[in-house]
Amino acid sequence: MDEIFAAVNRVFAFVVPVADFLWDFPTNFSWWSRIPVIGNLTFAVLLLVGSGIYFTVRTGFIQVTHFRDGIRAIMREKSASTGISPRAAFFLSSAMRVGPGNIVGVTGAIAVGGPGALFWMWVSAFFGMATAYVEAVLAQIFKEKKDREYVGGLPFYGKKLLRNRASVGVALSFLFITYAFFCLPAQAFNVFSSVGQMAGIVTGNTYETTSVLYYVIGIVLIAGTATVAFGGIRKVTRVTDFCVPVMAVLYCGIVILMILFNLDRLPAFFASVFGGAFRPEALFGGAMGTALAQGVKRGLMSNEAGQGTITMSAAAAQAEHPCEQGCVQSVGVFLDTLVICTLTGFVVIMAQSWNGMDSAAWAAASGDSFSLFLTSLSSLIPGSALDGAVTFLICLCYGLFAYTTLLGMLSFAEIAANRISRKRSFIGGVRAVGAFVFIPFGVLCVLAGLELSNLWYISDLGNILIVFANLPLLYLGARYVFQATEHYKAKDGTAFTGAVIGRECSCWPDTDETESDADAVQDQD
Repeated sequence: MDEIFAAVNRVFAFVVPVADFLWDFPTNFSWWSRIPVIGNLTFAVLLLVGSGIYFTVRTGFIQVTHFRDGIRAIMREKSASTGISPRAAFFLSSAMRVGPGNIVGVTGAIAVGGPGALFWMWVSAFFGMATAYVEAVLAQIFKEKKDREYVGGLPFYGKKLLRNRASVGVALSFLFITYAFFCLPAQAFNVFSSVGQMAGIVTGNTYETTSVLYYVIGIVLIAGTATVAFGGIRKVTRVTDFCVPVMAVLYCGIVILMILFNLDRLPAFFASVFGGAFRPEALFGGAMGTALAQGVKRGLMSNEAGQGTITMSAAAAQAEHPCEQGCVQSVGVFLDTLVICTLTGFVVIMAQSWNGMDSAAWAAASGDSFSLFLTSLSSLIPGSALDGAVTFLICLCYGLFAYTTLLGMLSFAEIAANRISRKRSFIGGVRAVGAFVFIPFGVLCVLAGLELSNLWYISDLGNILIVFANLPLLYLGARYVFQATEHYKAKDGTAFTGAVIGRECSCWPDTDETESDADAVQDQD
């Protein structure tokens, strides 16, 4: 078994330098890194933040002026005859956004960039809300109908915006499916980690990865995921509709309780965040650019604004207007970063575990971000009676974060696959590969006690490639979004149709042509 895993690591070893180069470019060149502040920011980060600022201005700060529209759409009780409701689409996208990165990613950013990284995370999220709005509106405009479901997102609007070339849609679909599948082993590993820790807390024992417990977890995980995945998007949303609110409320409730127990530390928290944003301590590099780079990068990687990875859920919704779903997805960025990531920041910064440590000791302590978070949380718990209960609940949240992300990856891969072929055999094959190949592969990694770091780098590579593919498309389609936004803001009582943007939209017809006829035309593309 060890030889097999070693061979897999060797096969994918080439991915590591490629992924690092693309994510770090051009900070990996001395001439760029010498530029004050900006020299710490990569091209990808600058592109994402710059796009967010541009879309914020061009949409008239839509994330502020129409924030309540997104809240109302989420709160409204609405069944969907085709597709899923805006609320279900919100929870499905949150299943992807609200993942283990909300804990380990934020903790890691603060460990490297200091408390000020959280401030820059807020800044990137604010502008990222506008980017998420734009890509969600595009997904809605160019979505297509499949039986009683809507399918769409990056591969679909990419095809439409690039002269309706089928090859473009296929290439983008393949890119996303590859990215999604190679993220599955890591999420399976996170599920195992959380369940193993919960079992240890309950029984007081430490379980080896070769124990019967881990084999049982693996069987349940594979069987449970396959059952949900083969039920289609509607079945997945039934699970995420339940899990996302539970895990979000539970996590927020625990952290808020810890904050209330430590109100005397709040002044120090805000002083650390705002002071560290511009004057970081030497322990964290002492450079404003380090805090800025860590905060922006981790914030954008957590809320996924601009990556095109949440566009599939946005397209699946039966919205009254494309911009309505754009507002909903904007709220999703708010929930992810400005609420959940911020609460993680509260725990790590209020604990200030770095006090009394030198840089070497702090680097060693922060090597395991999840353990550092748990240690920080433990220091905020009054007394010791609640230690086990709080740690158990946080591990439960962490496991749910990972599992819903896993389901989101599978679902979005299935939606993207519809751009390649809508045959049941093909879609079933995509589900089967995810559920019976990549998840079991993650299970085998755990049982063998190995972490395939090189394999997981593929998700990093896929992520950056999707960013570079998606952002140019957002600019190509921006005029349609701006036109749709003007119509939405006018609220003149007219329904949105393709005539508003001067394009044929199969699911927003401006004639009496039936959707099924329009779908037939789409299938002939």
